[in-house]
Formats: sequence, structure tokens, C-alpha cells
Amino acid sequence: MEEKKVVLGIKEKPRPAQWLLLSIQHLFAMFGATVLVPALTGMSPAVALISSGIGTLVFIVITKGKVPSYLGSSFAFINPIIAVKALELDPASGVGMGSFLVGSFLVGVTYSVVALIITKAGTKWLMKLLPPVVVGPVIMVIGLGLSATAVNMSTNNPAGDYDLTYVIVGLVTLTITILTAIFTRGFLSVIPVLVGIVGGYIFSIILGIVDLQAVIDAKWIQLPPFEVPFVHYTPSFTWRIFLMMVPVAIVPIAEHIGHQLVLSKVVNKDLIKDPGLDRSMLGDGVATMIAASIGGPPVTTYGENIGVLAITRAFSIYLFVGAAIFAILFGFCGKIAALLATIPTPVMGGVSILLFGIIASSGLRMLVENKVDFSRKRNLIISSVILVIGIGGAAIHIGKTFSLEGMALASIIGVVLNQVLPGKQVVDFDEMFKD
Repeated sequence: MEEKKVVLGIKEKPRPAQWLLLSIQHLFAMFGATVLVPALTGMSPAVALISSGIGTLVFIVITKGKVPSYLGSSFAFINPIIAVKALELDPASGVGMGSFLVGSFLVGVTYSVVALIITKAGTKWLMKLLPPVVVGPVIMVIGLGLSATAVNMSTNNPAGDYDLTYVIVGLVTLTITILTAIFTRGFLSVIPVLVGIVGGYIFSIILGIVDLQAVIDAKWIQLPPFEVPFVHYTPSFTWRIFLMMVPVAIVPIAEHIGHQLVLSKVVNKDLIKDPGLDRSMLGDGVATMIAASIGGPPVTTYGENIGVLAITRAFSIYLFVGAAIFAILFGFCGKIAALLATIPTPVMGGVSILLFGIIASSGLRMLVENKVDFSRKRNLIISSVILVIGIGGAAIHIGKTFSLEGMALASIIGVVLNQVLPGKQVVDFDEMFKD
């Protein structure tokens, strides 16, 4: 079959109208998921938008304008951030305010360290450390571990009581999201989450559970609630925070590699070699550190925007610059921030049911596509231990300062088991993420 013609090359500058429309398209592609993460973790959606825009611009600079990617909020850190923020409210924990941002900053440092090692040692060591039998179950833990959160948001009102109206809103939102994903084509099929949120929001207005007064009262231009170190909180390092968040970086690192491989096929250029996986990983790291420094969640490259590239065949880096600038402007718009704050929790819960299920299914898909053989006891043991420890919330506490639990503990144990159990197989880099 003949390959579709490239509409805009990576370095090609679009016409003004083309630039505007295609940039907004990329903004919409990332918008729903990027806003959902802070909504679930109690962070500011406006700050998340600004940090994603700044992070994308920094990523473009670090990768020399050669990698057309958008960086949005990472789902891998939803549970760790929620867990750390809960500890911040407990005086006995010894965890200070803003510790979740310190943890996020350390995640960015981890990406940067991995990038440095790749520069010196190549990529084979990374594939040996993170084979599908480890990464697949860890991804499943992320989705399944969040399932109770999605269900509670879809069924319980703010008082914590079962509410049939909330259930109906959640189901309608979920239905709209599913129908959009299955029956639409082109750009709409890439943004089912955003369509679901908009549809659920309109339905909520009809039912009368949305109060728009805050949107009416909000200013058009408004400073978002940034959380800046030494201004709004005093950063403090604890091993407990390090161990709760940094090991989870295993998943976004593997996800990043997969995205770069898929993106290379879409744009027909080997981005792993030029500008190099080390540069793109460093871009992720620096962007995440910047996000943490202003109160935003960790960021990662977005598959939704890669999907838009595959559909439109418009690869121009200028489109991502435009989308990033729009995201920053949206973050400073008080009306938009107020509008996002009025989205009812069952709407977010409805899309989360599908989204978290897709995350879990993506882990299963990785195992299937890489032909992980579960008739081998070694593979069965590794995946089983990761799943039970991660979903069961197992924890190791030593004193008041050392704590390793949940997904982080499962990730570390999975990596260790893969290294020590006999019969380890060498995984080919390209085959691991074969499209």
C-alpha cells in the first residue's frame, strides 16, 4: 500500500492559518488527560497546563527541534502523589508540605541520570533491566490500583455517600467516551477522553449539578496557584518520599522509549539515533524538574499527540510550539481555570473507568505482543509477585523515615527477581516495542 504523503516536514514552517488550527488540534489531543491528572491528585489544572507547555518548549530545545512530541501529565504518578499528599497531612509521618513536589523533582533527576548513562553506555543495559515481563505487570498495577478511585468518583457524592445521580452522570460520560472511541474516525477518535468530559459536563449542567457562578466571577487573566520552593514550601529530602516515587519512573522510562520508536516509524526518521534517546530522555527529565518547581505533576511524552501525527501527516515542530504556547495562555486564563474546577467528580470518574482500564490492558498487551511465555515458571512468578504486591498495597516500614510500598515496592522487587532468577532471556530493543 502506498504511504500517505507528508503534509508538513519536521522543520517545515506552516502557513499562519494552518499553524493555528493544527496547533489547537494538538492542544485538544493532550488536554483531557493532562487536566485529569491534577484533578485526581488535588493539584492545579492551570499549573499543569502551564508546566506542560513550558516542558514541551524545553523538550523541543533540548532535542534540537527534531522530535515532534508534546509532554503532558504522567498517569504513572497519580497514586504516589496521592499517597505522599496524605502523609503530608499526618504530623506523625515526618513528611513536610510540598514533599510530593520534591519527589517529582527527583523523578526528573532520575530521567536525567538515565539519559547520561545512555550517552556513555548505550541502550542495551536498559532493555536488560526493564524487559516486558517486568514492565507489563507494573503498568497493569498502575491501572488496577486506580480502579477503586475511578469507581468511587463515579458513585459517591462529596459527603462520601452513594448517589444515583452521580452514577448516572458517570455512566453517561463513560458511554459517550466509548462511543467516540469506537465509532468516530480521524481526529475525534484520538480525543475520546476530551469528548467524554465535554459530553458528561453538558449532561451534568442539564441535571443541575454544576454551579457556573465561579466561572462568571472569575477574571479573564489570573495568576495560577503556583507552588514555588522556598516561597510556598521549604523543600526537604526524605528517603521515604524517594522510595515512594522514584522507582515508579520505571514505567514512564519504558513508555518514553516505546513512544520514540513508534514516532520514528510515523515520521520515517530514526529518532533513537538522531537526536538520540539520551537527548529525548533528558528533555523529559528537565521538563519534569521544571514542572515540580512550579507545582505541576511529572510530565511524559503523549501517545495521543503521536496519534494525531499519524492521522494528519503534519510533523512540523512549529505545531508543538504553538500548542505549548496555547497551553500556557490557557493556564493564565482565570475563566478556564474556574471552568475546569466546576467539572463534577462523576464526569472525571466516568472517563477514568475507561482510561485506567486501558492502562491496565496496555500492560497486558505488552505481555501478549512480546510473547511472554507464562508456561515458564520464571515469568509466572515475576508477574504474579508484582501484581499482588502492587495492587495489595504491600509495604516495608522501618522506623518513621523509611517506607517502601505499593507500586514502588512492586517495581523494585520485579527488577530484582528478573535479575536473580535463572533463565533470563535477552530482549531485542526493537522487538520489545514493535508496532
